[in-house]
Amino acid sequence: MISPNVETFIGCDSSYRAADIVLYGAPFDSTTSYRPGARFGPSAIRHESFGLETYSPYQNADLTDFDVFDSGDLELCFGSSEAALADIEARAAEILKDGKLPLLLGGEHLVTLGAVRAVAQKYPGLHIIHFDAHADLRDDYLGAKLSHACVLRRCHELVGDGHIHQFCIRSGERAEFEFAAQHTEMHKFDFTGLAELTEQLCATKEPVYLTIDLDCLDPSCFPGTGTPEAGGVSFLQLLDAIRTVAKANIVGADLNELAPMLDISGVSTATACKVLRELLIALDKGWPGFQT
Repeated sequence: MISPNVETFIGCDSSYRAADIVLYGAPFDSTTSYRPGARFGPSAIRHESFGLETYSPYQNADLTDFDVFDSGDLELCFGSSEAALADIEARAAEILKDGKLPLLLGGEHLVTLGAVRAVAQKYPGLHIIHFDAHADLRDDYLGAKLSHACVLRRCHELVGDGHIHQFCIRSGERAEFEFAAQHTEMHKFDFTGLAELTEQLCATKEPVYLTIDLDCLDPSCFPGTGTPEAGGVSFLQLLDAIRTVAKANIVGADLNELAPMLDISGVSTATACKVLRELLIALDKGWPGFQT
């Protein structure tokens, strides 16, 4: 049995047994290519959440209407990406085995790979919906295959062509966009096509993993991230996208790349808290997700 965390995200104090969704943190940023600090994201989100209401006027629902358990942060090896990923995969697998939806808080985006390994093992035919400023499709970054710049390329090796759907992408090297043209479904700059994709996935009842890199947001509203990219979506656009995709059979999800110390105003952390609240409520409204 997973033990409760000392400091939980507001409203997420259900027992593990009763919970439908289980939060777990991966405070890891050892492959960050520009500005580090995302390892402090999960704890900052929990701490600052107590400045947030549990009620969402956007969805007319309250976190206390649902059962969410916050298991806290994993203790990860910063010197080994593979060891860290193995620990993340093991925690996700444990949550999945108990019939619950794992929701990972990063950390840098590489942490997604550990969770996807576990989810893809349980749910063959998995689709990944990816919100991000960056393509993350490099085969390697400075010779490293395990990097936050390569995470969707590694995920593609697990799920194959036609199963990765990317939105808001506005940065990457030419080779990444060429790879996407052949192997993924990429929607540049915004969420155009998301409603249609969700409708298709709902019709086929296929399992979906949702990964949200918060730098999909424009840095004018979310500067606290390691590699900010101008031209992003608004907070309200992201909330609408979350509510849209939550209609699909979501079987796992993550939220990553908040680096709280890079925004001393605290606005980025407050924004991340609100995004997480809306994500939890949207997913809980749709639970149970895909059924075997």
